[in-house]
Amino acid sequence: MSSDNERPEDPAGGVPEQLALIRETVRKADVPRAKPRTWRGAALAKKLPVARVLVNKGVLHLDQYFDYAVPEELDADAQPGVRVRVRFGAGGRNVRGGRREGGGLIDGFLVERLAESDYTGALAALAYVVSPEPVLGPDLLALSRAVADRYAGSLADVLQLAVPPRNGRAESKPSPEPLSPPPAPSAGSWERYAQGPAFLRALAEGGAPRAVWTALPGPHWPQEIARAMAATLASGRGALVVVPDGRTAGRVDAALTELLGEGRHALLTADSGPEKRYREWLAVRRGSVPAVVGTRAAMFAPVADLGLVAVWDDGDSSHSDDNAPFPHVREVLELRAAHSRCAFLLGGTNCTVEAAQLVESGWALPLRADREQLRIAAPLVRTVGDGELARDGAARAARLPSLAWQTVRDGLRSGPVLVQVPRRGYAPRLACERCREPARCRHCAGPLQAPDQRDLDCAWCGRAETAWHCVACGSHRLRAQIVGARRTAEELGRAFPAVPVRTSGRDHVLDSVPDTPALVVSTPGAEPVAEGGYAAALLLDGWAMVGRPDLRAGEEALRRWTAAASLVRGQPEGGTVVIVAEPTLRPVQALVRWDPVGHARRELAERAELGFPPVSRMASVTGSPEALAAFLATAELPPEAEVLGPVPVPGAAPGRPRRPWDAPPGESWERALLRVPPGSGAALAAALKAAQAARMSRGGGAQVRIRVDPPDIG
Repeated sequence: MSSDNERPEDPAGGVPEQLALIRETVRKADVPRAKPRTWRGAALAKKLPVARVLVNKGVLHLDQYFDYAVPEELDADAQPGVRVRVRFGAGGRNVRGGRREGGGLIDGFLVERLAESDYTGALAALAYVVSPEPVLGPDLLALSRAVADRYAGSLADVLQLAVPPRNGRAESKPSPEPLSPPPAPSAGSWERYAQGPAFLRALAEGGAPRAVWTALPGPHWPQEIARAMAATLASGRGALVVVPDGRTAGRVDAALTELLGEGRHALLTADSGPEKRYREWLAVRRGSVPAVVGTRAAMFAPVADLGLVAVWDDGDSSHSDDNAPFPHVREVLELRAAHSRCAFLLGGTNCTVEAAQLVESGWALPLRADREQLRIAAPLVRTVGDGELARDGAARAARLPSLAWQTVRDGLRSGPVLVQVPRRGYAPRLACERCREPARCRHCAGPLQAPDQRDLDCAWCGRAETAWHCVACGSHRLRAQIVGARRTAEELGRAFPAVPVRTSGRDHVLDSVPDTPALVVSTPGAEPVAEGGYAAALLLDGWAMVGRPDLRAGEEALRRWTAAASLVRGQPEGGTVVIVAEPTLRPVQALVRWDPVGHARRELAERAELGFPPVSRMASVTGSPEALAAFLATAELPPEAEVLGPVPVPGAAPGRPRRPWDAPPGESWERALLRVPPGSGAALAAALKAAQAARMSRGGGAQVRIRVDPPDIG
């Protein structure tokens, strides 16, 4: 060590003496040091020293608030609505200095501050405040509680869906200053609807109309949604619109930006990324932005002074959340409209049975165009049934009937042509050419497929099949049961070699295509928008959609057909749609007449006679046979509840992702449906929630899953 680094020693021992004085000063300090893990010995807040916290535990038997002590150092930041971290699960044994200690750290929300707690035992202290940003307001808390009660779920699970994850960088940035309300817009294309201008006037004047809007086909509906939002903003209130996917949100976003400019609305979609999405959400929460356009999670967006909630295409499965407690956008926005006393708009080119029920009950009024406007906007719809297919040589040779070929040829002269197929891929499912009996494996009864166009193998067990014959009629000839998008694109490419062929599906979805001759092969829901509209459209294998063993098969088929046909030019411009399906089927007839409302009304009447949803409320309970029997035996269901089943639940098909209601691999599950008449849905949900909470509090036992208003009941 060099002389420069040597430290001279105090001959009188000054250094040890100074350290001793410092230790003695700290020891005699009036304010004790707080322990960062337990806040042991720390002074509590002088005012409102108790914090009521919702811990992030989704289990039903813990669906309640817990009281915690507020240390004085956290008093300023520990305000209602902020995120906190608390210690949970220590029990009442580890108490020191009047404060409970121990347990694991867990996230939570501070709900309110109190002067005293109604809990008589010792309280644990808040560990720390994650952020002083209040993200859980009273309105959002009340809405989340209502959703949890309706769907027999926990408040913590709902808040997981309602409040996005925190992003510190986005939180540190200030939100822009709010803009003044815009002027009320003109009616524009709302003039095509008899009550359209009156609906906009009611929004601009601060009213709260409720409407079920059957939109005309064509490209104008994004602008019409934007005008409804602008009219609401003109009254000084906020607006919220929820759409099925990011592509649709982009169209409404562009229309609203064109109408009002930047800075008046936020776009909340998963495509934005966590930081941008949270920054936009905070701008809404802070009152900087009065309007929101977004996908499913945006149904909880904390819009200030809400004046309008709207949902587009409520029949799309994307509107139903796959996370507990499985809320549906339509139902959540109905709750928001009732709680906030704001306007409600349910729109789409189709009409669901639930929408028809809202009109039938008088809760909402219809908003439709007359038949004259419909004849101008809708394309001509033609059908090809089994009789024509049997007599058509082109259909037997290449699967497409002569009418479809002629429609494609005529359409390509003036623009793009859309071809909708029920699924993606090549030729994944085969059937007997003579009797259409599905071709199945002799070993496991799985469906046979021909991925390479030559050899047959099983889609389940993978075994090759070299000598297949039909067990029903003995034929040895196969046909494609449902031909996928890729195979259809190849066939059309060979038939029209000079025309480009584009595909749009799950792996690659096109947003738009130019207004030039082209063939666009798409799966349902992935149809790109054509500039100027499609000249024609082919809807292939319609029987595959209608023939699904599900209560909503016809309704869903009509919704998908209507969505595709709405992209085609109107009949005065030569727009034509050809659907390959039996003309006598009810959904096909509704498409030909372009009458989705009539179809929904008839479906509603039949379900009322049979006691099916939405006329009745229904819940599904799924689990192992023993667990399901024990649950039903202990649940105190309403006296009018009817138990249907139980029946076996099929497991997930090999090679496909497991859905939340599928049985786990290797297990045999059963499902029971519980049905109650109108007015008893809340009692049913409360009974199921209480039974599940009691079961979980006892611990052990096999899992039982509850879903209120299941989308798929067979």
